[in-house]
Amino acid sequence: MLEGLRRRYGALVGCSVLAAVVVVLVLVFRPAGPPPVYTYTVVNTYPHDRTAYTQGLVWHDGAFFESTGLYGQSSLRRVSLETGDVLQRREIPAQYFAEGLALVDDRLIQLTWQSHIGFVYDAASFELLDDFPYLTEGWGLAYNGEHLVMSDGTATLRFLDPTTLAQQHTLLVRDGDIPVTSLNELEVIDGEIWANVYQTDRIARISQRTGSVTGWIDLTGLLAPEDRLQRVDVLNGIAWDAENERIYVTGKLWPKLFEISVQPTG
Repeated sequence: MLEGLRRRYGALVGCSVLAAVVVVLVLVFRPAGPPPVYTYTVVNTYPHDRTAYTQGLVWHDGAFFESTGLYGQSSLRRVSLETGDVLQRREIPAQYFAEGLALVDDRLIQLTWQSHIGFVYDAASFELLDDFPYLTEGWGLAYNGEHLVMSDGTATLRFLDPTTLAQQHTLLVRDGDIPVTSLNELEVIDGEIWANVYQTDRIARISQRTGSVTGWIDLTGLLAPEDRLQRVDVLNGIAWDAENERIYVTGKLWPKLFEISVQPTG
């Protein structure tokens, strides 16, 4: 009788342990819900040169560095926040379509679209210091303090050594199991990569560790209909004032630049 009780007790314990293991496995491997969606509040609005086809935007020392695109119109600029005036400008040779821009110490790094070449400038004088090759298209560029992060219009981000500009590793960006393509202008904000998604009004917030989209920022309606009466193009351009925790966004050929804050929807 005692032996039978022992067997029944052992069987019960075994079942309980198995059930606990199953629960843990379900909790660990259960598909996560979709990333949260954030909305925005406009904090301030500033003028922006509506002829600027914005491809890269960087905040530094009270002003913006801006890379503008289009063949024959590409430039590197330093721009006033308050007035939108161009304070300093370097024209890019007409055969290049300028793209993303990042600041590394006292150097500005600028990509081009399909020419497979990037440029290195002195940030103070805009003097051309060097150029460098890469195999993909050039879209967005940001600096995370350790690597340059580069997009090429696909779902892959490329991490470059900031000194040699050689590729170190890549990261595939996914929303759940779905690759997120058309990653465009980039910024690093509080350790996350923020990416404009080309031809949308959304910004993806991306984990640098996993490549997972941790949230979507929906900027629908940011540029008012009356500002679209003249030609404008898509949302593109994110800049982060880390010292004052201010986020700036604009678009290609947009007449305005916005300081925004973001909040979860609902």
